Amino acid sequence: MAVFVVAACSAGSSPSSTPPATSTLADTTAPPTTIAATTVPPATDPPTTVPAGTTTAPTTTAAATTTTTADVSMAGMVVVIDPGHNGKNAEHPDEINRLVDIGNGTKACNTTGTQADDGYPEAAFNWALALATRDALEELGATVVMTRRDNDGWGPCIDQRAAIGNEAGADAVISIHADGGPATGRGFHVIHPAPIPGLTDDIAGESRALAEALLLAFPGSGMPVADYVGSDGLSERSDLGGLNLSDVPAVFLEVGNMKNASDIALLEDEGFRSKAAGAITAALVDFLTG
Repeated sequence: MAVFVVAACSAGSSPSSTPPATSTLADTTAPPTTIAATTVPPATDPPTTVPAGTTTAPTTTAAATTTTTADVSMAGMVVVIDPGHNGKNAEHPDEINRLVDIGNGTKACNTTGTQADDGYPEAAFNWALALATRDALEELGATVVMTRRDNDGWGPCIDQRAAIGNEAGADAVISIHADGGPATGRGFHVIHPAPIPGLTDDIAGESRALAEALLLAFPGSGMPVADYVGSDGLSERSDLGGLNLSDVPAVFLEVGNMKNASDIALLEDEGFRSKAAGAITAALVDFLTG
């Protein structure tokens, strides 16, 4: 059974109401809970199942952004969407600042994420795009798993987010973020794991291929390739727990720069988020079937 994971959070940033998820699990501060063979430590959101190598980056062309999924069936496939951060992370500093093992060091359990100059938080954007992506995938018959049920809690920690995809036996992981870069910088970029011996060397090549699929599909959303970070829209990193601890192909998608006026105008627009969800879905289809 094919499985995807889509995640949403910021790789290196700090701190709308969005519609509630239709099938997810609540944050909890109770003792560890086992759900669908996944043990979730205290004060985090357990996952929910909802039926339904580095080379030169490829050149993005107009043709590459016109992929259609209208006649595609994703029946039997499972997608895990991980909306990055959480809306109440800032209210739980002790919990989110706790250090966790990321395979080659330690890092904070989570962060608050960045925000736009008008106060629109990254966590809210991540959640809104996760819902739109979930809906797009379910329309194609995919089964969707969310790592948190709403934007009103804290966590899960980055190691738990990776564990959700691993325990699901995922074929792909996409972590959705929005960056907090320089105000003059625009665009999206995709982060893929560096090949770390004994850690990510077994998934680095496929993760790179998934990153390239996103690089080709995502300009169709209307967001340009980043001009301030990465190399031609791609960035290889070895310091992200969500990638280091993944046993399945995994990438982070930084959808745009929340500090840039042109980017934030798109990020706050529901129409753009719908197009972005379609582009993510098209990239997953291409990665799995291409």
